[in-house]
Amino acid sequence: MTSTTQYRLNKYISDTGFCSRRQADKFIEQGVVTVNGQLATVGLKVTINDQVQVDGKPLKEKPARVYLAYHKPVGITCTTERHIKGNIIDAIGYSERIFPIGRLDKPSEGLIFLTNDGDIVNKVLRAGNAHEKEYTVSVNKPISSHFIAKMSSGVPILDTVTLPCKVSQISKNTFKIILTQGLNRQIRRMAEYLGYEVVKLKRIRIMHVRLAELRAGQWRLLDKYEMAHMEQLIEHSAKTATVDNTLARHHDEE
Repeated sequence: MTSTTQYRLNKYISDTGFCSRRQADKFIEQGVVTVNGQLATVGLKVTINDQVQVDGKPLKEKPARVYLAYHKPVGITCTTERHIKGNIIDAIGYSERIFPIGRLDKPSEGLIFLTNDGDIVNKVLRAGNAHEKEYTVSVNKPISSHFIAKMSSGVPILDTVTLPCKVSQISKNTFKIILTQGLNRQIRRMAEYLGYEVVKLKRIRIMHVRLAELRAGQWRLLDKYEMAHMEQLIEHSAKTATVDNTLARHHDEE
């Protein structure tokens, strides 16, 4: 890193751990970000020599990168908006500013990552990178072989057809599904199209990281082996979209 290297302002802010790139753009649009005393604009590029302030306060030095695995309980909302009751940030109570990678719907539970590293978000979320997410799902009536076959082969929702995925029956009303995409409320919409209602949805794995013994409401730091494996998995992941666009398109069901 040199003093003349330029960075998009939203990335520069995100890299300090202050917020995500998407939230940084919101702050810029709201007129609360200045660069060298002048109001900033979205897309502005800065160097490490520029003085960036948010709400009149200078950004802190970039902190060490943090990666958490959290067992989100039912009822917690995956938002960094602190005014929303039951938001994931207050639920975890971590000492540094972090944000979730993707989301789980409020009625869903299970594994979700949180971090202060904006660069990793695209690589984990982009559907084209084929990173697996595994769920156990219970529905309101007995599962048929037709249901398993259709869920596996693809279901028309949201003006598209879902990608083929791995689906297997666990019990009369419960199945396991492994996705490599994350359309908005994907599993619920797929089941609904086939005449079923999801009554319980739990994410038990993201890539190589499993929920395992984490109880609802508990979190832990990813260990060095998990991070090393993750870096291998995402090493060649596409990063053509911005974090902001990725977060808008990939909702990480569920």
